[in-house]
Amino acid sequence: MDQVKQGTDALFILLGAIMVLAMHAGFAFLELGTVRKKNQVNALVKILVDFSVSTVAYFFVGYGVAYGTSFLVGAESLAAKNGYELVKFFFLLTFAAAIPAIISGGIAERARFGPQLIATAVFVGLIYPLFEGVVWNQGLGIQAWIKQATGHEFHDFAGSVVVHAVGGWAGLVAVLLLGARANRYRKDGAMSAHPPSSIPFLALGAWILAVGWFGFNVMSAQTVDKISGLVAVNSLMAMVGGTLVATLMGRNDPGFAYNGPLAGLVAVCAGSDVMHPAGALVVGGVAGAVFVSLFTLTQNRWKIDDVLGVWPLHGLCGAWGGIACGVFGSTTLGGLGGVNLTAQLIGTALGIGWAVLGAGVVYGVLKLTMGLRLTQEEEFEGADLSIHKIGATPDREVSW
Repeated sequence: MDQVKQGTDALFILLGAIMVLAMHAGFAFLELGTVRKKNQVNALVKILVDFSVSTVAYFFVGYGVAYGTSFLVGAESLAAKNGYELVKFFFLLTFAAAIPAIISGGIAERARFGPQLIATAVFVGLIYPLFEGVVWNQGLGIQAWIKQATGHEFHDFAGSVVVHAVGGWAGLVAVLLLGARANRYRKDGAMSAHPPSSIPFLALGAWILAVGWFGFNVMSAQTVDKISGLVAVNSLMAMVGGTLVATLMGRNDPGFAYNGPLAGLVAVCAGSDVMHPAGALVVGGVAGAVFVSLFTLTQNRWKIDDVLGVWPLHGLCGAWGGIACGVFGSTTLGGLGGVNLTAQLIGTALGIGWAVLGAGVVYGVLKLTMGLRLTQEEEFEGADLSIHKIGATPDREVSW
């Protein structure tokens, strides 16, 4: 029975890893559909190569930093217990690799390729795993301190703060250090639209992300005996809540309609295992409203050129999810309890602070030493031709 249990758990978490791996295709197509045509190839290549760099960094460094496990032992040891630890690494890698995928959307269309890969290695090898270990592996005694101070540990079941808020706030720092795309905001106060290149690809990316998210959330249980149908239904309710509110507030704009479900899913990650479905619906709806209102503010009034809106979508909705867990996870509002609002506020603030500090150091050093941005000529020509020497439709370019 032990062997069956071990094999079943390994298969369970492997399926979760595959579903979250598929989400990276969603990141790629969401970015591809949002950027202009001259940057579509770059969007596709960035996500794949970032994932590959993330795998190496997390395997050799990051996973050990977070969980104290080294894979530099014989294959016989690695294969023990049906290789569950290896498959768990694969699953958690897909979470870690979401950090550079999130940042990628904010800095699209003007970031240099090489420096971003270096930033990816540092984030996935060191910065993200340190906070991951604090929240999910009792690292540095911080969870014990929060529990002593508030009565409960910081609760983040599937990464509203650990993954999304950290990625979104790091992305904001990178966006600010890069500056806006050329001609996005002119000196006379006028703005160039820079519209999406493909609504169908944008929608495809959002659908892939939404479907894969049920592996992201449900399989965060990591073993079959801990699987919860409540997590699945709460994820569903938050997804539709975000969709409906974003569509209403966005006046049927497809960009808002298809980012709405993602906002809801980001927000529900933390408390998806403790909320009532009605509470999850509200959490998702609030997240949809946060995304639409803050995306509009950042783009139009504050003139922050966050191309995919990764700060409002992941940074702010992720922070809202961490806080909402302490509200809607309480028994007073129909939740299972075992959470505390003060603990959630402390944990969320720590995640945001660590992300901003880490991104400031990494991107600040890269900006001073290597430069983060394409030249004016390269940006005008587009990242596809400047970096990859081919466009998304090379047959058309030849015919011209």
